[in-house]
Amino acid sequence: MFRFFGRVLRALWRFVDLIRRTVVNLALLAVIVGLVAVFFHPEPDVPDGAVLVLRPAGALVEQAMLDDPLALLGVDGKGGQTVLHDLLEIVRAARDDSRVAALVLETDDLEAASLSKLAELRAAIAEFKATGRPVLARGDRYTQGQYYLASIADDVQMAPDGFVLLSGLSRYTSYFRGALDTLGVKVHVFRVGEYKSFSEPFTRSDMSDEDRSATRDLLEGVWQHVRKDLAAARKLTPETLDGYIVHYRDALAATAGDTAEAARRAGLIDRFSTRDEWRAQLIERFGADGAGKDFLRIDADTYLAALRAARKPSSDHIAVLVAQGAITDGEQPPGVVGGETFSRLIREAREDDTVKALVIRIDSPGGSAWASEQIRHELELMRKAGKPVVASMSSVAASGGYWIAAGADEIWASPTTVTGSIGIFALFPEFAEPLRRIGVTVDGVATGPLAGALDPRRPLDPDVADAMQLGIEHGYRRFLQIVAEGRGMKTDEVNQVARGRVWTGEAALGLGLVDALGGIDPAVKAAAKRAGLEDYALLWPAVGLSPRQMLVQRFLSFSGLAGGVTHSSTAPVAQLLSRLEADARALLNWNDPQHIYAHCLCEAP
Repeated sequence: MFRFFGRVLRALWRFVDLIRRTVVNLALLAVIVGLVAVFFHPEPDVPDGAVLVLRPAGALVEQAMLDDPLALLGVDGKGGQTVLHDLLEIVRAARDDSRVAALVLETDDLEAASLSKLAELRAAIAEFKATGRPVLARGDRYTQGQYYLASIADDVQMAPDGFVLLSGLSRYTSYFRGALDTLGVKVHVFRVGEYKSFSEPFTRSDMSDEDRSATRDLLEGVWQHVRKDLAAARKLTPETLDGYIVHYRDALAATAGDTAEAARRAGLIDRFSTRDEWRAQLIERFGADGAGKDFLRIDADTYLAALRAARKPSSDHIAVLVAQGAITDGEQPPGVVGGETFSRLIREAREDDTVKALVIRIDSPGGSAWASEQIRHELELMRKAGKPVVASMSSVAASGGYWIAAGADEIWASPTTVTGSIGIFALFPEFAEPLRRIGVTVDGVATGPLAGALDPRRPLDPDVADAMQLGIEHGYRRFLQIVAEGRGMKTDEVNQVARGRVWTGEAALGLGLVDALGGIDPAVKAAAKRAGLEDYALLWPAVGLSPRQMLVQRFLSFSGLAGGVTHSSTAPVAQLLSRLEADARALLNWNDPQHIYAHCLCEAP
């Protein structure tokens, strides 16, 4: 009997091994074919009168992450990624390119995108539009972010059975105090700043008045920008727009539930079209391609490849380093700002004689105070070496993200950037009571009061708690000092706008926390001006990509597969589980050696 099962298992293993080898060989063959195509493919051509098609897919990000190449293909149920600065480069080049006759936006594949990133892209498209060439947009339906992008177009079309979902902005947080009390878990919180709300989900059952006030001001500030942009683009009064958003039920009742007609009557849509009608319109207006089956078009990836192939090399560079994700200690992969990893990149830029200035593009809610200071110190050394540093804030540059920005000569932010949150905290969970309930006790000896003091199985000693609070207060004073020195302010002045409160970029400008409003392009120009550069090229060093990852990235980029396939899951249970998974993953990244964090409980709307 055992021999029979042994033979079956061996046969199964041989079958599985055969499949494995087949898959690996096919993947290797695909990479080889891709490499041949990459290195021997002729330079792409941009035909005269071409329509440039922008179809962003998946999440709009500052820097693509390639932890799992299959994620870019969408085969694991996740969407792809589209890099913001690639789109900005494409649109700004097209603005000055007479070969491009029009710009087309197709938004169906766009998934996650913060409003500040979309606003930056919208502004670049508006510059193209100002040349007098048309901008056309179509979607089967529009989420709020998709519509915000599409609304800049001269002509906005939608499928006859589509909808425009404009819901406004919200932030709802899960609070665990009741569950922790039931379990007997104590969470000791050490913080400075009444607005530092990151720890509140563990210590409260509802939102504090301070957090509610700051969050309301933040969301209303961002929404007023969105509302104003939408109304201006569609030539509507803000009140008309409010009528559609606030009284959506009445708008639907007036059209017997026809969501598409409700959007058209509100002035949000110009006309309806199916996909084949859309293509026929473009063929009629701009002419057909060589095969006569599509309009004369050039896709964004192809156009970008043509731009970069034709670009003349420069001996002077401005390095742009992207700080995207939570800030943690040590070496970290893309998507996480590792103190060691990022400091090394700054150091390499400082030691590179061709790099004359540095722009640090921050899209981070913060994290480890230790790693934040490590990175800021490297920026300080960069400046002492005579190379200017300009910080460019993306969607979020708060808490530890602002700590880093304080190391720059100049700070730029978008009007809707979430920034500030100048404050620090520490959390210590105590599990002594739940262990006691199940009959587990802890006993032992130590040679000093701090030995074993932070063992979560034991009650936290009051003297240790006092010591931790003293350390947090010192860390906060250090944060204030860093900001004061960087911004040319007094520490008391910084404290008035700090205390853990978040601000929009526009508000931060008035408070002296940033120098100017604008996206990555003006920040780069500011760095060039400080370095005295007129002719320069940009370097975008990737964080932590292995040679294998870079090879796969280049292959996928060439083949058009990267970010080209998207899937979305809107089921409530899936959303809940996804949120819990993200929160758990974020907590696992907390590795500050002193357990002190400059992190903001904030996400970019």
